Amino acid sequence: MTQDSVTQDPLPQDALPQDPEITDEIIAAHGISRDEYANILRILNRAPNFTELGIFSAMWNEHCSYKSSKKWLRTLPTEGPQVICGPGENAGIVDIGDGQALVFKMESHNHPSYIEPYQGAATGVGGILRDVFTMGARPIAAMNSLSFGAVDHPKTKRLVHGVVEGVGGYGNCFGVPNVGGEVRFHPAYNGNCLVNAFAAGLAETDSIFYSAASGVGMPVVYLGAKTGRDGVGGATMASAEFDDTIEEKRPTVQVGDPFTEKRLMEATLELMQTGAVISIQDMGAAGLTCSAVEMGDKGRLGIQLDLDRVPQREDHMTAYEMMLSESQERMLMVLEPSKEAEARAVFEKWDLDFAIVGETLPEDRFVIMHQGICMADLPLRALSGEAPEYDRPWEQTAPADPVEEVAQVDPIDALKALIGSPNYASKHWVYEQYDHQVMADTVRAPGLGAGVVRVHGTMKAIAFTSDVTPRYVKANPVEGGKQAVAEAYRNLTAVGATPLATTDNLNFGNPEKPEIMGQFVGAIKGIGQAVAALDMPIVSGNVSLYNETDGEGILPTPTIGAVGLIADLETDLIAGTAREGHVALLVGETKGHLGQSALLAEVFNREDGDAPRVDLAAEKLAGDYIRATRAYIKACTDLSDGGLALAAFEMADAAGVGVQIDAGDTATLFGEDQARYLIACNFDEAEALMVEAGRWGVPVETVGRFTGDSVKLGTAEAPLSELSEIYRTSFEAKAT
Repeated sequence: MTQDSVTQDPLPQDALPQDPEITDEIIAAHGISRDEYANILRILNRAPNFTELGIFSAMWNEHCSYKSSKKWLRTLPTEGPQVICGPGENAGIVDIGDGQALVFKMESHNHPSYIEPYQGAATGVGGILRDVFTMGARPIAAMNSLSFGAVDHPKTKRLVHGVVEGVGGYGNCFGVPNVGGEVRFHPAYNGNCLVNAFAAGLAETDSIFYSAASGVGMPVVYLGAKTGRDGVGGATMASAEFDDTIEEKRPTVQVGDPFTEKRLMEATLELMQTGAVISIQDMGAAGLTCSAVEMGDKGRLGIQLDLDRVPQREDHMTAYEMMLSESQERMLMVLEPSKEAEARAVFEKWDLDFAIVGETLPEDRFVIMHQGICMADLPLRALSGEAPEYDRPWEQTAPADPVEEVAQVDPIDALKALIGSPNYASKHWVYEQYDHQVMADTVRAPGLGAGVVRVHGTMKAIAFTSDVTPRYVKANPVEGGKQAVAEAYRNLTAVGATPLATTDNLNFGNPEKPEIMGQFVGAIKGIGQAVAALDMPIVSGNVSLYNETDGEGILPTPTIGAVGLIADLETDLIAGTAREGHVALLVGETKGHLGQSALLAEVFNREDGDAPRVDLAAEKLAGDYIRATRAYIKACTDLSDGGLALAAFEMADAAGVGVQIDAGDTATLFGEDQARYLIACNFDEAEALMVEAGRWGVPVETVGRFTGDSVKLGTAEAPLSELSEIYRTSFEAKAT
């Protein structure tokens, strides 16, 4: 490739082969507004051709440009002594000591998973894994947060099966343990399921790779699988609402191959040891377009590509199709020229494509050549760093009315209703389809709170959790955003981990509606307050907007993925179970908050009242107390949905021993006050814990004990075996 080709001007749109005329309908179909198209005309001082329009569409859509959210994302705390790399790269990075770093991120694959659940979920897993190993980290854990519609909706069971099989099919074949996550059901997701995929990997702190291109005239190299037509326009589709034409969007869903991805990871990590990689970027949303533009923009360089050199698996692909294809298992890198032969040999050994398809340019240009014709010549930074940014009008969510009076209920009947609901029943049907023991470092399996994975060859471990309560966020976005972070903090604390950092996946409806944008703004404010107070900075994340069908939006669902460090598994891990005779201690203050509670939703079919208030100082104090006293604690769980009653039952079920809780009133048993934990410990340890609590200024009280073979809440009682049968069978019976 020579610099001479850069001097060619793009042909007029009517002279380019196979290009349709640019009409108002074509522009609208690309998700470009009238004002945005006027801006394109101003930037280019001419009309774009079809390929150029597609490139602008890919880079300026919501999914890639964050044009409705950038203003608010900048307000999130992203720094701390533990942070090596914050938002803006493929994934965030935190220091875990001993020259090691944890690389992690969460991303959505919502729209593709609703259209084609297996491949949508599978490629969501594949994409997030590439984000991690692109930075030089070997993946060690995966999670997912899944939201489906009502269990009796005609599409729900098909989506559940397809998504779970897709997550398992890809992750199991690739060989990464799936150690946690969450599954929920609500009618608000009937038209838009949510599939949020998380992955984390380990890297050496002195061997981290970034995406900013550097050096003029450096080769741009295509790596991995061949390019096909699958996923063309996927990023644009992901930035639009659904309607009754949804089935027509099926071709925009990518197709994944986990075995190719496994080879790509091994080849990439091996390549990184050769010194050949100057910068590297995976091809995710918007494929070749986004990866090339982001590399150039971050390095303040231009990029020229020759599409004739792009490995293709289909005949007669156009420039438009190649630039917008989202075929999976592909990477783009800037190569150290002297290492070309060595680098090529690595990829040929792994039977993967290695093709020099372009070069870096000194000027601000993105030039696309195909069959000797200049198909696009655009100012590169206008595509990425200068993409539109909107300050959308927003309305603060109105304060919720006080919760209506809640009648006293038989606590065992209420508990049966909770554990018989797919929302709170055991999810073993889901996580048993995922391999959580591959790599042989999983310390704590899914289903017991935060997952824990050993840092191989050391006594360190990383804890992982994913949390949000959407009904809280809808009622009170600020408190709901705070609560999502606080619950993640508690889940990490409950296994003895010190929380390190967070990634977010912000799933909302149409941001052009002020009430929806108000939910987004409120949640961001709450999340920002919480991560600052709890020292869990946001280091990576994703925004998924326009999750609506026929104007009906999802519940606001700002999922928080969080990681924590267990410095020494022998002394710091809390992973035991309750035993006969253990005392049940409740940490934190109980006021009996029932607004927006699981009890109201599952027993009374109500969603009224306010979200519980989150006292971040109390959260921090209680968490520090748990970690300081973990030597006395045999088992621990945080209290969230279902309050004390559900937490006590889950601990009893996990241990196979009964539990007696002294309280019998509804608010005390099922209230969802925050900053609380339930502890199981020996009698003498209970005394020590209460003495320490007095010194810390943390409320702690004895609420019962673990004993026998029944669950007793106040005076109501039922055999543990009967309740466990309901708990373990209800999800499969009702949701599959």
